[in-house]
Amino acid sequence: MASSKTSTDGKSAQFTGDMDDYMSMTISDSSASFSQFETSVQRRGRKRREAESRAHQPSKAELAHQAQLNRDEALSTSLPVSSKGYQMMAKLGFKAGSALGKEGNEHARKAPLGVVVKEGRAGVGMDGERKRKFREEAEADSGEGAKRRETEGEFRERQAREREQKRAEGLCWAAMRVLEGFEGEDTTTIQDGVDQGENAASPTSKPTSGTNLLWRGLVRDRDEKERERRMRYDLHQSLSRNSAYDDPDEEKQDRQAWGTEEEEAEVEDPELDEFNKLEPTQRLGKMVEYLREKWRYCFWCKFQYPDETMDGCPGMTEDEHG
Repeated sequence: MASSKTSTDGKSAQFTGDMDDYMSMTISDSSASFSQFETSVQRRGRKRREAESRAHQPSKAELAHQAQLNRDEALSTSLPVSSKGYQMMAKLGFKAGSALGKEGNEHARKAPLGVVVKEGRAGVGMDGERKRKFREEAEADSGEGAKRRETEGEFRERQAREREQKRAEGLCWAAMRVLEGFEGEDTTTIQDGVDQGENAASPTSKPTSGTNLLWRGLVRDRDEKERERRMRYDLHQSLSRNSAYDDPDEEKQDRQAWGTEEEEAEVEDPELDEFNKLEPTQRLGKMVEYLREKWRYCFWCKFQYPDETMDGCPGMTEDEHG
């Protein structure tokens, strides 16, 4: 009887232990064990990403950004205690957080100098010079010498004045050609204020200073153009001729062009310079008046009248001619 009870208690104890083992056992996650093995698709994708990362060439902007990050990180990191430099400074009395140099110096630096990266290829002091010029220009603009902004009406008025002066200047040249045509040896009928082809008056052979002041500027301009033409001709021919060659039958202008004879220097004409300082309308008025008084010719009518009364001419100005 006793032995049967003992066997019964042993079975119950064994059952209880089995129950405890069942409740405390851990069940492995099959999905976790399954995830340890990658499929062929995943392996191809991983290898493709790794190949792309190895083949990627960073751009200049990315390299500059990375260099900036590395520089900032290095500057923000203090000198490690294990470094040789720190140990050498510590032997000389340096302590972390203190300044270099003699003790008690209030102006000693406790932080290293900042690093400023220079961009561009300009000189060291170029940035300061640009800042100085910019500051001076800003002061000039904000000071008493600041330029006043033109309104739309003022701009239109200025443009109209410039167009009128340019037109008057062209009329002055036309009047000078008319005067030269009348004063020349071969006087012909003049139309529209310009010389007509082969009938144009030939330039006078007398010096420029002896020409009438009213059309002296035309003669002087022609002489300057002729001088420039000879200089260009000399430039083109200088490579094909020996400068030591001398031809006794050569004309004077050709000798000057070849450099074998000195060319007459241009003589200053202060009287003509003073006349050219006048406004184009004033110069044109003097020419028109001279044509009417001496040649009975109206510049605006483009007609030479038979007598001094000039019957039929509305007046001296362009406005009177409508």
